[in-house]
Amino acid sequence: MTSKPYIVALALAATVVGTTGCATKKYVKTETGAVNTRVDEVQGEVEQAQTRLNTHESKLGQHDQQIGDLSKTAQEALDRAQKAGQLAQGKFLYETVLTDEKVKFGFDTSDLGPEAQAAIDEFAAKIKADNQNVYVEIQGHTDNVGSVKYNEELGLLRAESVRRYLNQKHGFPLHKINVISYGETVPVSDNSSRTGRSQNRRVALVVLQ
Repeated sequence: MTSKPYIVALALAATVVGTTGCATKKYVKTETGAVNTRVDEVQGEVEQAQTRLNTHESKLGQHDQQIGDLSKTAQEALDRAQKAGQLAQGKFLYETVLTDEKVKFGFDTSDLGPEAQAAIDEFAAKIKADNQNVYVEIQGHTDNVGSVKYNEELGLLRAESVRRYLNQKHGFPLHKINVISYGETVPVSDNSSRTGRSQNRRVALVVLQ
């Protein structure tokens, strides 16, 4: 016959084992919950980092696209301005081209007609509205009618006319405007047609910062 002390001892042992088992399960459950929480936090941090990386790559892509959109002469304007120390940020903002199709200069003249003045007024209004400290290079281009020297001089006269108008009418400081003539050397269309020559007779305003 089993003695009572032995039965009591067994009962106590079972109680201890049961209690320990419950405590162990509770501990494991608590630790698992903490680990899951930490995993969620890490996953959130990874997602945020990925979002920042995607945003950065997008900005780089936009910058590369902007560089790719630069015309040859706009890139040269940027290089000249950087070498001269004229830029605060070394950035190309945009380029406005006034072609003879829309803006008539008149034959063998650099005078600005009403259409040209209206186009330059619109250009100046945009710069003032943007309210940024900018640097402008004005580039004169011509068709290939006439000598190379003549076209180089005519391109420069037309660029000078635009600079003078921006200064006198809109108060643009002269030291923030550069002029250059490409003459007939950078055509954008075929000079063998009237339409092509009209497109080549143009003034480009390159806005830099």
